[in-house]
Amino acid sequence: QVQLVESGGGLVQAGGSLRLSCAASGRTFTSYNMAWFRQAPGKEREFVAGISGSGGTTIYYADSVKGRFTISGDNAKNTVYLQMNSLKPEDTAVYYCAADPSRYFNYVPRRSTEFGSWGQGTQVTVSS
Repeated sequence: QVQLVESGGGLVQAGGSLRLSCAASGRTFTSYNMAWFRQAPGKEREFVAGISGSGGTTIYYADSVKGRFTISGDNAKNTVYLQMNSLKPEDTAVYYCAADPSRYFNYVPRRSTEFGSWGQGTQVTVSS
């Protein structure tokens, strides 16, 4: 398993930006699919963005964040980022980093049940 620690959450006004970081340790980072999920109060956890591992180059975004959020990885630092721009109040949630061993080339899992490792979550609050 890989251990994940998120950081970078906070309070921001609508239209602002935040960058979340997820530091991974314990296993070879590059062999893992990585993703960001979020969960708002009273709602189910939902997929936000994901990137394929094992040398793959596939990135997938939820429609609600496409064009505003960018997922990226730094293999040297074993860290994946989520750059969030043009934030909206509906982006308010606890954001979780998730990882799972890559099994299929260029496949990006999008269901929470497909991930075995999770971070503790970081709160993002967007005020109107």
